[in-house]
Amino acid sequence: MQSLAIEGELTIFTAAEQKTSLLAFLKSSDKLEINLDSVTEIDSAGLQILILIKREAAQAAKTLSFVMHSKAVLEILELANLTSAFGDQVVLAHN
Repeated sequence: MQSLAIEGELTIFTAAEQKTSLLAFLKSSDKLEINLDSVTEIDSAGLQILILIKREAAQAAKTLSFVMHSKAVLEILELANLTSAFGDQVVLAHN
């Protein structure tokens, strides 16, 4: 399984760069994992990138999991009512 950690912002200011690197990451393996623990800020553009990557992985018949969701990621998923739509296990951090 290939793993990738996203660090810092996943916002409109970083969306284009993140999209390019995440689409390249999709080519690295059939089983993929993206760690979201270090995402400090995410907006609707960042959420769209996560939706895009999940969709592209499904269309390519690849397994992609988002893991270790940061508080910022959990908040936007809850706000958009998408927590269960991604199909990933969400574990709440102790703090």
